[in-house]
Amino acid sequence: MAIEFPEKLAFLFEPARYKIAYGGRGGAKSWGFGRALLIQGAQRKLRVLCAREFQNSIAESAHALLAQQIDLLGLGAFYEVQEKRILGATGTDFIFKGLRHNVASVKSTEGVDVCWVEEARTVSKASWDVLIPTIRKPGSEIWVSFNTELAEDETYKRFVRKPPTGARVVKIGWEDNPWFPDVLRQEALDLRARDPIAYETVWGGHCKQVLDGAIYANEILAANSAGRFGKVPFDPSKPVHTFWDLGRADKTAIWFAQVVGFEFRLIAYYENRGHALQHYIDQLRTVAEERGYVYGEHWLPHDARNELLASKRTIEQQMWDAGHRVRIVPKLTIAAGIDAARLLFSRCWFDEELCADGLQALRNYRYDIDDATQQFSKNPLHDWASHGADAFRYFAVGIAEPQAPAKAETGPQDRYARIRRRASQPSGSAWAT
Repeated sequence: MAIEFPEKLAFLFEPARYKIAYGGRGGAKSWGFGRALLIQGAQRKLRVLCAREFQNSIAESAHALLAQQIDLLGLGAFYEVQEKRILGATGTDFIFKGLRHNVASVKSTEGVDVCWVEEARTVSKASWDVLIPTIRKPGSEIWVSFNTELAEDETYKRFVRKPPTGARVVKIGWEDNPWFPDVLRQEALDLRARDPIAYETVWGGHCKQVLDGAIYANEILAANSAGRFGKVPFDPSKPVHTFWDLGRADKTAIWFAQVVGFEFRLIAYYENRGHALQHYIDQLRTVAEERGYVYGEHWLPHDARNELLASKRTIEQQMWDAGHRVRIVPKLTIAAGIDAARLLFSRCWFDEELCADGLQALRNYRYDIDDATQQFSKNPLHDWASHGADAFRYFAVGIAEPQAPAKAETGPQDRYARIRRRASQPSGSAWAT
């Protein structure tokens, strides 16, 4: 069988625990990975897990791409394309799963020969930490393909900046793609002539410092320059306060913070979805036992006061009943909350390891695109990064609140004015330190 294949991806046919292909747009990484897996699956029995960080339906998986490649390769006699899986005459089995919202199912996946993580840029540290030990069959391999965006993305750090021992890592671009269409070739060349910097990131696969439209772009650049992303020590003499964004069908995100002198120390982050409140209460206890935390106050958004039909109690009441001190974050507009976060960012220190997924959310939190103008709007994009960013916004608003109950205010703008005053004061905290 004579099949056209990118020369740079020939390593996919050689044994290695990790096989990584990254770069800019048009490098045929997905086509190459799909073809290599189909060819090998036609030669011998393979159990292949095709994973993405987010997969709400089979339509969002690599299923359609593989089905297309089966036709292009003339392998229709070898493969049966079913609705949710692909089966080969050799016993090869392609299965498809999302990582972020399907952890239990991923953990239970047995006997995987090859795990292909497609569009892997946004895969979180938590997802990698679950997935990698799951792929444990002798001789099993983990294939990773993605377009680069940020040098601080977990996938880029883990597999390009500091790749595992024995990993095969290849950067591939549109020039290496034998199937690259002429119309896109001209698009790439035109962008290179018009905007060389944009070309290097879009087509050249070079990392950006911040995403286009990133809401905290300036703050992140300043924090990085000042060395405020790194190892942040936990101070056992200070209480740990938490700041929550609540969800069940959607994600719940929690930042763990301490106030030490003039500094705000973000020492840990946790997120999950699909769980009732008890899961997060249990997580608080587990983290406290493992790390020696003594909790101060737990700050919840205003909807924590909504009564839940299932329990006929609010989340606020359930937290008090579990023995936790609870405060409700003042209700401000999203824009006012973002401004509050920007004011406090310069005094925040982030533990790069324990807050990895929260930092990934902050770096990827960006403005939406206006459909009419195709320019960035004034509204944040609601996506996977929103929840960690919203919890951080609640941190910024809540941490500036005085500990005693506030006097009556005429509206959100009065509260925001007080936040601005307190954020500029050197005391650094509403709590005693």
